[in-house]
Amino acid sequence: MTAPSTAPAASRGGRWIDHWDPEDEAFWNEKGEKIAKRNLFFSVLSEHIGFSIWTLWSVMVLFMGPEYGLTPADKFTIVSMATLVGALVRVPYTFAVALFGGRNWTIISAAMLLLPTVAAFAVMEPGTSFTTFLLCAMLAGVGGGNFASSMTNINAFFPLRKKGWALGLNAGGGNIGVPVVQLVGLAVIGASAGPRVLLGIYIPFIVVAAVLAAMYMDNISSVKNDTGAAWDAVKEGHTWIMSFLYIGTFGSFIGYSFAFGLVLQTQFGRTPLQAAYVTFIGPLLGSLIRPVGGWLADKYGGAKITLWNFVAMAAATAVIVVASMQESLPLFTTAFIALFVLTGLGNGSTYKMIPGIFQAKALAKGLAGEEAAAYGRRLSGASMGLIGAVGALGGLGINLAFRQSFLSVGSGTGAFVAFLAFYGVCFAVTWAVYLRRPAVANTPAEATAEAKPQLSYAEV
Repeated sequence: MTAPSTAPAASRGGRWIDHWDPEDEAFWNEKGEKIAKRNLFFSVLSEHIGFSIWTLWSVMVLFMGPEYGLTPADKFTIVSMATLVGALVRVPYTFAVALFGGRNWTIISAAMLLLPTVAAFAVMEPGTSFTTFLLCAMLAGVGGGNFASSMTNINAFFPLRKKGWALGLNAGGGNIGVPVVQLVGLAVIGASAGPRVLLGIYIPFIVVAAVLAAMYMDNISSVKNDTGAAWDAVKEGHTWIMSFLYIGTFGSFIGYSFAFGLVLQTQFGRTPLQAAYVTFIGPLLGSLIRPVGGWLADKYGGAKITLWNFVAMAAATAVIVVASMQESLPLFTTAFIALFVLTGLGNGSTYKMIPGIFQAKALAKGLAGEEAAAYGRRLSGASMGLIGAVGALGGLGINLAFRQSFLSVGSGTGAFVAFLAFYGVCFAVTWAVYLRRPAVANTPAEATAEAKPQLSYAEV
């Protein structure tokens, strides 16, 4: 996704960096690291609030008692629409970084969060129609796009050897916006205050995030949209394989984040306050551990960590199925929180795999040095937005599965059985593609060139 800019930075206004080469250790140690970490910090802040607004309706539905006239299926539909829009806008948000500049788009995307927050503030009361609530939840989906633009931006700032840590920290800091909005919601519910209080708390923080991005972030002038790279990423099989695996990790995380409180209310009869007391714990732990997933992937290989993480996710889901059938709330809650932790770990390891996979392909093609690094950056940058978007659609699938399960059998057990089977498929795909065999050659010429290395994707 990086290429020399043809327009002078000064002509575009804002804070632009014309020379950026993080792979050069001298440049990185002299000034690159300091600049990258500063941009990472304020990127995390904006993305964090974006996640909070995206998942706002996971808290709003807890306020919506019988006086709102909504069924559990209606509520699952509301949160599903927020998930859907948040997934879809990730694609254009990825390209917006190069079009506007990473700093400039962070300002714009942060300011856009005012739209769903103010809209919800205006309509959040009994008597409002289901359609109006649905539209407000869809507006909140813009918060989901902040992840894609933030990850694309930060990917350009850091060298390959630091991407696992940096992307994990960026994503984890953003993800933690989910439990934070749920914690704030808990405080509001506990204080017997209305949902408008929660919305009023977030409006000034959105403004602060936009202002700080304007003051302290930078644009990299060498980053621009490469439509050829985007098309190459679409045609690349690994883009779709990693999208599938990311459905299993991040899709699970965001889907469960929306659904956890509703499941506790609907299946176990918890009050809004009782549900809010535990709803935030899983997303909090899952967010905090995401950088650990990236760090472990840097150290042991993303494919290995991802493989065994899916084994653990399947085991936790099996315990949830048993707890659901036995109607054991303590066991159900404990296993669900453990599953959240594992989704966070897998988020970090799968995202680390993306640049490593395309770097391995570059080396297998006979490229070396900066040429190989440029090839890897080009395809990994182009694929990240698409992978993030498809992965987030997993959250939609999870909420629709819960909706159907409650309509069909009156509990979430059927949905969890389906999730268990899906994690088994994710395990099989990870093993078959990235651990069972070496990287395959793409052309007959590559297959017959003895000098070309045969790399194992287990190293990514």
